[in-house]
Amino acid sequence: MTGMSTSPRSRHAGFTLLELIVSICVLAILAAIAAPSLGTLLERQRAVAATNALVAHLSLARLTAITHNSHTVFCPSASGTGCDAGTDWSGGWMLFLDRDGNRRPDSADDIVRVERTALSQHLRLTSSSGRVQARYLPDGRSTGSNLTISVCNKRGELLNTVVVNNVGRIRSTRATPSSPCPRRT
Repeated sequence: MTGMSTSPRSRHAGFTLLELIVSICVLAILAAIAAPSLGTLLERQRAVAATNALVAHLSLARLTAITHNSHTVFCPSASGTGCDAGTDWSGGWMLFLDRDGNRRPDSADDIVRVERTALSQHLRLTSSSGRVQARYLPDGRSTGSNLTISVCNKRGELLNTVVVNNVGRIRSTRATPSSPCPRRT
């Protein structure tokens, strides 16, 4: 007999419904395991972005003071037209030339930079209660005591800090895990 015989055991290529369900369950379990780590990574990256933005704008404030041979002020500002009285930097900040030393912009031309968009709804930025703004002299020094801006998450954990000393030097540090955010008044 010469003929092709088909075996009853021949099988079509593809997935069965059971194999598909098992694969989806395995993927779901792996995603559930990875999700908390991804959330922590995302929070850290938001904190790094906020810290880098602060350092860049503080550096710009110092450079502007030296370039224009004038006092500059870098302060929290949600409106973009004047400095806020509190220590909350989460709503944004502004940089302006302070030629007469009154610590507020006298005209729209004095305003150098405004950052009104919140960097993240998940972060809280607060400064030290003793000093709520950075003021640079024409030689690049920053008067007064150190200014510390803390970058914290909504759970009250400190993620990063940005410090401006009275010489004008800016530095940022990453907090140790589970450090509490300093309470500000």
